[in-house]
Amino acid sequence: MQIGIGSDHNGFQLKEQIKDFLEQKGIDVVDYGCYSPESTDYPDVAFEVAKEISSGKIERGVLICGTGIGVAIAAGKYPGIRAALCHDPYSAERAQKSNNAQVLTMGAQIIGLEAAKKVVEAYVNSSFDSNSPSNKKVQKIIDREKELLQTSGIEYESRSSCS
Repeated sequence: MQIGIGSDHNGFQLKEQIKDFLEQKGIDVVDYGCYSPESTDYPDVAFEVAKEISSGKIERGVLICGTGIGVAIAAGKYPGIRAALCHDPYSAERAQKSNNAQVLTMGAQIIGLEAAKKVVEAYVNSSFDSNSPSNKKVQKIIDREKELLQTSGIEYESRSSCS
């Protein structure tokens, strides 16, 4: 599995620690920034990770800002992306198993390192079952997004389907 990781300056330190944690687990991590604690706008990083997931270049993403809210909102604006803000392992597991969320977001000012590791581990160790009852619900989200984009004259091209 290849995971993209990114943060703003508020999440920089936690991003670096989570990146190391994932690499120690043998997971291929692509770092999309930021690369220092200097001020960085979270939408830029979130959009880049979301774009790479949508294009199929990477499978999933982990985004971190101060609260995790900003990166979740920004990543979710990219067509086909489902981003889930999680600060506990159960939510992270369900984000993947029930919602097929391609992006996990966390807040560095909300969660500590050890808890963040548990959240990330639960997320990466979970997978979506396209035969589960949740598939119908996720497909409704995908279908509505496609409908709304087409109504707006935007062509829908996404690899982030339910199946």
